[in-house]
Amino acid sequence: MFCQECGKKPATLHFTKIINGEKTEFHICESCAREKGEGIPGSPNSFSIHSLLSGLLDFEHVGSSNINGIKQPTLRCEECGLSYAQFSKIGRFGCSSCYQAFADKLDPLLKRVHSSTVHSGKIPKRSGEQIQCKREIEGLRRDLQTKIEHEEFESAAQLRDRIRELERKISDQ
Repeated sequence: MFCQECGKKPATLHFTKIINGEKTEFHICESCAREKGEGIPGSPNSFSIHSLLSGLLDFEHVGSSNINGIKQPTLRCEECGLSYAQFSKIGRFGCSSCYQAFADKLDPLLKRVHSSTVHSGKIPKRSGEQIQCKREIEGLRRDLQTKIEHEEFESAAQLRDRIRELERKISDQ
C-alpha cells in the first residue's frame, strides 16, 4: 500500500482517528506524517501512554500546595522516595509501595479512567458459567440482606430460593 499523501513511498504508518463517532483512516509514509505533524511511534515528538497518564494526573495540582497559606508537604513514597509530582510526569511507579503511598490520589484517577476501582476482569466462555453463577449469588445475597433489613420477607424468600437453585447448579457441575 502506498502513501495516501504523496502516492510514491510505501505507507508505513496507519492511523485511525475517531472524532464525534466518525472514523477516518490514514495510510501515510514517515515523511508525510512529519509534514502533517502526526506523532511517529518511537520518535521524540511521538505520543506515549505516559503522556496520557500525565494529562489525566494534571486534573489537580500535584506536588506541594498552599492551602489557606499553609504549605502542605509533598506526597512521597517512603520506600523509594518517588514524589507524586514525579509519578505524574513519568507515569510509572518507583516500587510496589508507591501503590499504598499514593492510594488516596489513585482511587479518583482509576474511577475516572476505568469507571471503577475494582478489577472484575473477563470471564472465559468455557468455564465462565460457574463464575457467573457465583457472582450472581453474591449479588443476590446483598439484595437478600437489604430485603431482610426492610422487612420485605416475601421478596427475601424468593431471593433465598433463587440462591439455593444457583448453589445446586454449581454443585452439580
